[in-house]
Amino acid sequence: MLKLNYTEVGLYMERTLTTPELLIAQRVVLAMRLGQSFHVEPGCACFLLRADLRELKVLETALQRELSSTVTLLPVDREFVEVSLTGSWIAEDRDAHEGMFLTLMSDRTEFLIYRLWQISAAHISSLA
Repeated sequence: MLKLNYTEVGLYMERTLTTPELLIAQRVVLAMRLGQSFHVEPGCACFLLRADLRELKVLETALQRELSSTVTLLPVDREFVEVSLTGSWIAEDRDAHEGMFLTLMSDRTEFLIYRLWQISAAHISSLA
């Protein structure tokens, strides 16, 4: 599973072995114990990858083979490609800008997306 954490300082992505259902159940219990509100809904998350990454072609090929409807790649401009994922949005309330997004796909696709995100994030942060 890919877990995307959206915070006020940006996006952090990680791969986990937990299923979305188990993680959501754990978060419900935690919210109840802490007396916090909790909101879960199906949704879509997007982020950018550099368009010049050689490994992007590998991801495109993997997505074509898997016929995955969970991931969509769209060119934004000459420099970036938008990755759109379907999954579940978890936050304190419906209008929160900070929260967690969970999505499940094949191990290979998860690995490729995670690796490409790491490479892109490292390049972008080195420019700052």
